[in-house]
Amino acid sequence: MHLPHQRGPLHDLPDTPEAYDAVLADVTEQALARMTPEGNLEHPDCVDDIGDTSLGITSLLALAWQRGKDARLPDAVRRSLAFHLDERVYTEDNPGYPNLRVRDSGLPYARYTLASGAHPIGDWPSTVWALLQAVNVLDTADGLVDEWQRTRLVEVAHGYWRWLTEATFFNPQEAGNQAIGCVVAGLMLARHLPSPQDGDSVRREALRLYEDEIRAHRVADRGALLPSEHGGAYDNNYGPISLSFLAQAHRVSGEEKFAEDGEALARYLDARLTCGGFDNGGPRYSEQHSAFESVLGLRYFGARIGSDLGRYRGDSRWARHARKDDGGVDGHFAWMLVWQIQDTTRWHRTPSTTPVRHQLRAGTVSVAFDTRMTPSLVEAAGVYYLPAAVQRQHGFGPVTDGFLLSRPMGEVRVRDVVAQGLRAKLVTKPVVGRDHVLRHVQSLYVTDGTTLWMTVAVERLPGTPYLLAGLPYAADDGDRVRRTAEPRVTSAGDLRLTHPTPDDPHHFDARAPVTQEQAAFALAADPRGYGNPDEGWSHLVASTALEAQPAPGAPEDLHVFAVRYGPGADAFTPVFARVGTALRVRTEAFTAVIGEAAGDASGEPELTLSA
Repeated sequence: MHLPHQRGPLHDLPDTPEAYDAVLADVTEQALARMTPEGNLEHPDCVDDIGDTSLGITSLLALAWQRGKDARLPDAVRRSLAFHLDERVYTEDNPGYPNLRVRDSGLPYARYTLASGAHPIGDWPSTVWALLQAVNVLDTADGLVDEWQRTRLVEVAHGYWRWLTEATFFNPQEAGNQAIGCVVAGLMLARHLPSPQDGDSVRREALRLYEDEIRAHRVADRGALLPSEHGGAYDNNYGPISLSFLAQAHRVSGEEKFAEDGEALARYLDARLTCGGFDNGGPRYSEQHSAFESVLGLRYFGARIGSDLGRYRGDSRWARHARKDDGGVDGHFAWMLVWQIQDTTRWHRTPSTTPVRHQLRAGTVSVAFDTRMTPSLVEAAGVYYLPAAVQRQHGFGPVTDGFLLSRPMGEVRVRDVVAQGLRAKLVTKPVVGRDHVLRHVQSLYVTDGTTLWMTVAVERLPGTPYLLAGLPYAADDGDRVRRTAEPRVTSAGDLRLTHPTPDDPHHFDARAPVTQEQAAFALAADPRGYGNPDEGWSHLVASTALEAQPAPGAPEDLHVFAVRYGPGADAFTPVFARVGTALRVRTEAFTAVIGEAAGDASGEPELTLSA
C-alpha cells in the first residue's frame, strides 16, 4: 500500500509566472462555470471548512484580473463578494460555541459548518480564514469593486478581527498555525482601516498577541523553540503551514522576530526531514503533508537558511489549491496561493553542508535525531526506518534483559567530522540500566552518501544483548512512498527481523496494511482531530524490529554492534582494536577511532576518520 499523503517534492512544481497564470486561468474557468445566480462560488460538495471558501475563490479571481484583465472577471468578483457579505456573515452567536468571552456581541464571524449549532468548535479558525480572504480581496480588488462594497468589506473584516480578539478567547484550539494566521490577518487588515488610529491599534495588538500568546508559549524540541500545535511541538501538516504564515508576517510587517522564528522553525524542519522528503510524527497529522499551503514558507525560508526545504513531500492532489474528491477547486486556504504567486523568492535547491546536531545527511542517506540524540528516522537506499519498540520502549540502541539502553542519564556529547568524502557523527550517552550501573554508550554513524554504517559500543553487558536497529517502515516508489517490512541491512553479527505475535493494537506488525498514523490513533486517548492523538504511538508495546547480535572480534571489555544500511549484500566484517583507551573501527570504506581526547579537561569525545 502507498502512504496516502506523502507524494512528490514540492520544489518539483513549476513556479514561473506562466505556470501560475495557467493555474489562475483554470480556477477562472471552473469558477465562472460554477457560480450560481446568487454569486455563490462554493464547491457543491463542501460541508466543513466552508465559511471562507466562496470568498477565497473571489480573491483568486481578483488576482487573476489584476494579472490578465479578463473582462469577464469584474462582474464575477462583485457578485461573489456580494454573496459573501449577504449570506456568509453571521452576527448571532452559534448555539453551543464554548469559547465566547462576550455573549451576543453582534460582531461578525464565519462558520465552520453552516448549520446552526453543528460543530461550532471550528468557527474560530474559520473566521481567521475568512478575514485572510477578505484582506486579500482588499489588496487585489482596486478598480474591481465599488466604494460601497469596499467599505462594507472593510467593516466586516474589522468586525472579524474584533470577534477573534475581543468576543472569544484567543487561539482556543492551541494551534500555532491558526494563531499566527490571525496575527497575519491583523497586520494586513491594519493597512486598510480608514482611521490611522484604528490601523495602529490593530497592528500593535497583532504584534502583542504574537509576543504574549504565541512566542511566549513555544515548545522546545531538538534544541528549537517552536509554535505549539495541538499539544505537540511540530506537526507534518500544520508546522509547514505555520512556516508560511511566518513568511507572510515578515513580508507584510518587516518585523525581525518573524524572520528569526521562521528561520528557527525552518532549520528544525530541515534537520528532521529526510533527503527524500519523507517525515513522520506530529500531534494530529503524523503522516499527512500539506502542499500548496507550505510552498511560501518552505521557499521563503529555504532561501534564507540556504537549504533545500522544497524536498518536502507534499500532497500533490493539493499541489496548487484546495480541491475536493472530484478534483474541483475549493477556495479553502486560497490566500496561500495568492501569497506564493505574489512572492518572487525562488527555490534554493542544494542542501546545506553545515553539520547540525540533530541530523546526519549526505547524498541519499540521512539520520534525524530526537531531543535525546536517538535516531527518530533513518533513511538509506530509499528505505525509511522508524524507532522499533520492545517492552514499551522505543528507539535504536543496545538491549539487555529486555531493557533498551537509549535514554540518557546526563549530558549527551556529540562530535561531527567531515573527511575524504565521508560524514560522521559520534554520539556519547551516559545510560543507566535496570541494574543501576552507569554505562557509556558510544554510537558512531558514518555515511558516504549511499550507505550508512552504524557502530555502537558499550561496556560489556550481562545476558545476551542485541542492538535494536530499527523498524523498516516505508520505501520510495517513484513519486510515491509505500509501506514496507523489507529492510536493506547487513550486520557484523547475526541479524534477525522479528514481528510481534499478539494481534492487538499495542503490537505493530510492519507486514500489515496499516500506517503508523492509523496505529497511533487506535491507541490514542483523544479522537482524531482533537488533542494529541499521536501520543497513542507511545503506548505501543512491541513492533517489527531488526535485532543485531554483537559483532565478533570486539575487545573483551566491550560489546560492539555494527550494522550497515544500504545497497549490497556482501558480508560485513568490520575489525575492532584498542588504540590506548580508544576503539578503532575498520570497515571496507573507512577507519574511525573513537574515544576521549587526550588531555581534554572537558571530556569531549574524540573522533578521527579516514577513507
